[in-house]
Amino acid sequence: MDYARQQRDPARHVLGIGFVILVHALVIWALLSGLGQNVIKIIKKPLNATIIEEVKPPPPPPPPPPPPRKIIEPPKLQPVPVETYVPPPDIPVVAPTTAPVISAVTQTAPTTPHVIAPPAPVVKAPPAPPKPAVRRGIVRISGDDPSYPRDAIRAGVAKGRVVARLQIDEKGNVTDVNIIVSEPPRVFDREVRNTLADWKFKADGERYVGEVEINFTLKD
Repeated sequence: MDYARQQRDPARHVLGIGFVILVHALVIWALLSGLGQNVIKIIKKPLNATIIEEVKPPPPPPPPPPPPRKIIEPPKLQPVPVETYVPPPDIPVVAPTTAPVISAVTQTAPTTPHVIAPPAPVVKAPPAPPKPAVRRGIVRISGDDPSYPRDAIRAGVAKGRVVARLQIDEKGNVTDVNIIVSEPPRVFDREVRNTLADWKFKADGERYVGEVEINFTLKD
């Protein structure tokens, strides 16, 4: 029989196609009837996993105990024997047989011991108090009082007050005048400077600063 002819036989193809259709129909029927679900359940059964624990090695043996300490006892000291003191025997003293001789006794007056008086304490004079940097309450030897300025009279200033510090040399002369307080300001300053520059104070042998206060009052 020719092989090519056999391949072209339509009856053979119809049987193959029919067999394939039958297999598909059985598969569809199995899925619809629940047989396929049982197969899936069997496949989906849980898997049991067994965990194998790691084998731990045994603990190391404990260290050996330390060797016992040797206790060295100090050498015992032998007690030193104490010698007992034996007093010598008493020897009786033989008194002399000669008669005692009484001689004249002269009484002497007791002498008074010479007492040296302690030196008198040296009393030091207290140090002089330090002089202040600015001396207040100084009194002039010579010099006129400042007069009331005419400008203050015209301005109607009834009173005023000026505090000035004076530079005084070794001979008591005023070398400079500095105005510290001026009430009202600059009304009496010129008169105070001109007048106090001619004042003279007691000579102190050194330079110092003196402070004076001058009050002005306009009398009727």
